[in-house]
Amino acid sequence: MSTEELLKEQIVERLNNLTKPLGSLGYLEEIALKVGIIQGKVVPELFNDKRVYVFTSDHGVTRNGVSAYPKEVTYQMVLNFLNEGAGINVLSRHVGAKVYVVDSGVDADFNIQDERLINAKIGYGTNDFTLGAAMTIQQAERCIEVGRDIARNAISQGADLLAVGDMGIGNTTVASAVAVALGFDIESILDIGTPIDESVLKTKKAVIEKGIERNKPNPNDVLDVLHKVGGFCIGQMAGYILEAVDNKIPVVVDGFPTTAGLLLAWKMNSDVPKYVLAGHKSGVKGHKVLLDAMGLRPILDLNMRLGEGTGAVLSIPIIEAAVKILREMATFDSANVSKGSDVMK
Repeated sequence: MSTEELLKEQIVERLNNLTKPLGSLGYLEEIALKVGIIQGKVVPELFNDKRVYVFTSDHGVTRNGVSAYPKEVTYQMVLNFLNEGAGINVLSRHVGAKVYVVDSGVDADFNIQDERLINAKIGYGTNDFTLGAAMTIQQAERCIEVGRDIARNAISQGADLLAVGDMGIGNTTVASAVAVALGFDIESILDIGTPIDESVLKTKKAVIEKGIERNKPNPNDVLDVLHKVGGFCIGQMAGYILEAVDNKIPVVVDGFPTTAGLLLAWKMNSDVPKYVLAGHKSGVKGHKVLLDAMGLRPILDLNMRLGEGTGAVLSIPIIEAAVKILREMATFDSANVSKGSDVMK
């Protein structure tokens, strides 16, 4: 029996001996088990430094009219994050998480000195992938490296729970292109991100198909997919997740674009889902398709599709509650409670 198998057996034994009917806390018990295995402890530690990193960038493909908003909104929303006015700020305050904003490739400069703003700019937005590759192969490699650096720095500062958020006009188009390039059917993936009508959705589909046909990304080569139809933010999120996994730090992903980053990380390391919690199921239909492929069950289902990391941080109290079940509930022995049969007769 491996060390992980032994640990799993010990955690399950503790869960089954808590003062409750067997399995009666449902998915909370699975979350508790997962966190315990990640931390390598039968009784996992509570989180002292919860952080969400919102990866932001622009995409050249937006010039094809795939979004309800102009690309300038990406820049404006970064300022909104720093001014504490966005949805992610409200919900992060609510759960006690810190918000950091990563400039992965916004098409503007930020002349701001703020420790919450991380300058990780690979370029001023990607190229339009309907005309050629979204970025160079060197930029794709750099995305992974920089994403890893961001997570590594966070962990060195004491971060013990990392959430992933995103912001960028065109993100769902790029995330869809990445998923399709990796073999997912476009009809099962394609959906709105921002509110768009049927004609714009058809344009979005045509743009994705054109980008795939023009670039012919290799579905067996993650860097080739990122290079040809990806985005700076999505590549950095992949690197960020990979580094957290290497350091055995639990990661909470948000909606569809962050899960596209997770998809890239999974294709690079098949163990990644063991360390990842799906904060919620987005209202974007392709999100469930990606989560199902990786065997991840979302914690919340509130029909949200804001992004920014909002669904991820909103799930944190549920994750913390699961940990507290293992830490604080009495066992049958410690509470002198008679244990019933595990099998109904």
